[in-house]
Amino acid sequence: MDKTAVNLPIHEHPLFPSSRTIEGECDGCHVNNYIYRGYFCNEPYCYIWFHKECAEAPREIINHSFHPQHALLLTNDPRDAPCDLCGQELSFPSYSCSTCEFKVDLACGMKPSPLAIEHPMCHDHPLVFLKVREEKVPCELCKESVDGPSYSCLECGVYFHVNCVHLSKEVHHPCHSIHPLKLIASESFTDDDAESGCRLCGKIPDDVLYHCSICNFTSCVGCTKNPPPLVIEHIKTHEHPLTLFLRRATCICDVCGDESECALYVCLQCDFITARACIDLPRVININRHDHRIYFTHHLGEGYSKCGVCHKNVSQYKGAYFCSVCPDFAVHSSCAVRTDVWDGVELEGTPEITEDVSPFKVVGNNLIRHFSHKRHILKLHKDVVVQEEHVWCAACIHPVGFDPIYRCKKCPFILHEKCANLPKQKRLVFGIRPYKLIKGGTGVIDCKLCGILSDGFTYISKDWLDVDVHCGSLDEPLLHDGHEHPLYFDKIEDHYCDGCGNDVNDFILRCEDCDFDLCLSCAKLPKKIWHKNDGHPLFLCCGKEEDVSGTKCWCDICEKELDPSIWFYTCCDCGVTLHAKCVLGDFSRLTPGSVFVFGGTENELEVVLNNHNTRPFCIQCHSRCKASVILQDSNEENVYICSRSCLSIYLGEEI
Repeated sequence: MDKTAVNLPIHEHPLFPSSRTIEGECDGCHVNNYIYRGYFCNEPYCYIWFHKECAEAPREIINHSFHPQHALLLTNDPRDAPCDLCGQELSFPSYSCSTCEFKVDLACGMKPSPLAIEHPMCHDHPLVFLKVREEKVPCELCKESVDGPSYSCLECGVYFHVNCVHLSKEVHHPCHSIHPLKLIASESFTDDDAESGCRLCGKIPDDVLYHCSICNFTSCVGCTKNPPPLVIEHIKTHEHPLTLFLRRATCICDVCGDESECALYVCLQCDFITARACIDLPRVININRHDHRIYFTHHLGEGYSKCGVCHKNVSQYKGAYFCSVCPDFAVHSSCAVRTDVWDGVELEGTPEITEDVSPFKVVGNNLIRHFSHKRHILKLHKDVVVQEEHVWCAACIHPVGFDPIYRCKKCPFILHEKCANLPKQKRLVFGIRPYKLIKGGTGVIDCKLCGILSDGFTYISKDWLDVDVHCGSLDEPLLHDGHEHPLYFDKIEDHYCDGCGNDVNDFILRCEDCDFDLCLSCAKLPKKIWHKNDGHPLFLCCGKEEDVSGTKCWCDICEKELDPSIWFYTCCDCGVTLHAKCVLGDFSRLTPGSVFVFGGTENELEVVLNNHNTRPFCIQCHSRCKASVILQDSNEENVYICSRSCLSIYLGEEI
């Protein structure tokens, strides 16, 4: 990165100037629109941008027109109060007086409105500033309600918002210099041919706009106050100056490969077109979909097929990000710099520090020393089938059954081979910070992604919720027997899982072509498992009615009817069918023998195996406990709890 950082009082970290165009909120004035040639913070996970004038705000203002008696100091302390000038909620940074209670936001501090306007642009008579206005009245320009500080014409009895009073009835816009633009109300458009959408940002204003009736050119108020530059020179984007092209036309951006039709920048000499957001893209970044750095290139070249974020085709002729380690990994430019994908840090010129994420050290043939069990050596057993109920993996807390395992000879510590290989640090789609793997035994984790309680290994992060090792070990594309196509992460609302039928409003694994959705809980159901109800292994049937014979199926545990379209377990030898919920239950990821205190109560509850000859009754629902793992109150005799919902009722609080 060849930019020079500057220390400015507006922010605690050094700020870098940028030619990038950002559509978002300035962290100084908090106006949500386009930021051209602003400043950004390159500290990890800060992701802060400022308008140039906001970033360069002075530390002190002397002789403020509304408060000349004392100096106003720039502060980042949040205030639960309105700005004393515009009446809007006071956000930080702001200016305040250390002597008295006077306080204003950044815009009112640097560009205060005058006490009176002798020749306003929006009205024919002088206007005076009114600090307090209790009765709501409409603004003469935008027609929206005025309920704070305002300007008033004493002769006409009309009022104007502080932000509207500086709107001229007619402007000479730099992006449309041949004719002036006139301020009109959006609702006044009656001609179907009139272009009500802003030519610069594409948005349709819902109050007022500027319009040229001769050329049918429209600009919203935001793009009139803050127009894009007509020419941009940025060698890393293109060797020649780029000129703003205002004709509305759908074109393919040469940098990101996406279609765009508003405010494109072109080089006619090279037939080069770019969207304004693709100018001055970061050259080297980290994203949460990949564990290596990725690098920007103007021409991707051959050997790449799908974007690593949106999973749509990438063009070899357009710009994109690629990984120098993984030969087939590429990401669209626009996908890579999304705020939910990129941590906001440009890494060009920053040395790469390679961290050791290996979870174990090899100490011999099939022998390892794992970070979670340093005191003893673990040995790999590849062809062992363990059918005992009380043997489980310390990481995922699932019973050890058919997969290769690492086992300690000196104590009952076991890890599945795949769990032993989970990296100590990895990037996950759930947040932009790296996740760190910690061993279990520190308490119960309520994973918000799958909704299951667990005391096994956990991936933790500073900027998002902790996730259990089941969700943390999911990678995309996920190849699952329950669907013929690869599944990819998506974050959607009001979708139903095709595995369990439950409603999902968060991360999900999805096949968009088939409209197939799978919740993270179903994605990690064991495909093969032992259960005390049957002497043979049980296999997961993924919602296919042909997997069972007959017209009706019944669960062998709860003895209720089973819907073959919902995933279930069956025995190929005996033909029995069982609900997945009945086989696993709500406490299958808690270590039997452990004692926990849930919520804010003092109830000590022990995790026990439901291996009685006669299943005990649940103290809450009075039904016989069905699942293999249940809870028992350590201080009460014969008090058992069968499910999470019963646990919440028993404790008197949501668990």
